[in-house]
Amino acid sequence: MSEIGLRERKKQRMYQVVSDIAIRLFLEKGFDAVSVAEVAAAAEISKPTLFRYFPAKEDLVLHRIADHEGEAARVVAAAEGDPVEALRRHFLQGLERCDPVTGLNDDPRVLAFHRLLYGTPSLVARAHTHQERSEAALAEALGGDLDARLAAGQIMAVQRILALENWRRIAAGERVVDVRADAVAAAQRAFGWLAAGLPPRLRGDTGNSDTR
Repeated sequence: MSEIGLRERKKQRMYQVVSDIAIRLFLEKGFDAVSVAEVAAAAEISKPTLFRYFPAKEDLVLHRIADHEGEAARVVAAAEGDPVEALRRHFLQGLERCDPVTGLNDDPRVLAFHRLLYGTPSLVARAHTHQERSEAALAEALGGDLDARLAAGQIMAVQRILALENWRRIAAGERVVDVRADAVAAAQRAFGWLAAGLPPRLRGDTGNSDTR
């Protein structure tokens, strides 16, 4: 077991190191200006080895947010009662700690990463695939039927739009302290609409949409 654990830690360390090197190069020169071969050389590995870890060039960037894939499904699976309320609390907690995934973060490194991500069409397309997998996982956590798939689509869209709005304001030069109250109010409002509009079994026993 310890040997397996060591191999897994080495594998995860390799993912992290190569991804960090790639993102540094992409930020310095632009995503399209850096080849996979250049990333492999900087990481001191062969190109075939790099592709064993990252099947596509875009995955070198998306690895940084890979741990968020399926996060909504995990929140619902661990919740007792109303899944929308659990997701609302989780998003609000993310705003409180300025989790980059909520868009409410003005760390220069986070802003640079988001500019790279949102400013590169191929990365946006790859991120959409990430979003689709997260949506499918959430739908399964909600029951897997048509109602669950419809609900998952709405929930993931709300989270994505809220995060994008926060990021756009921060990227335009506003400070977190000035955006936070609006971000919290928008999240409360959006999740309240979700709770009111979803089938009763997907919003708890009472269907109460009070977000106080």
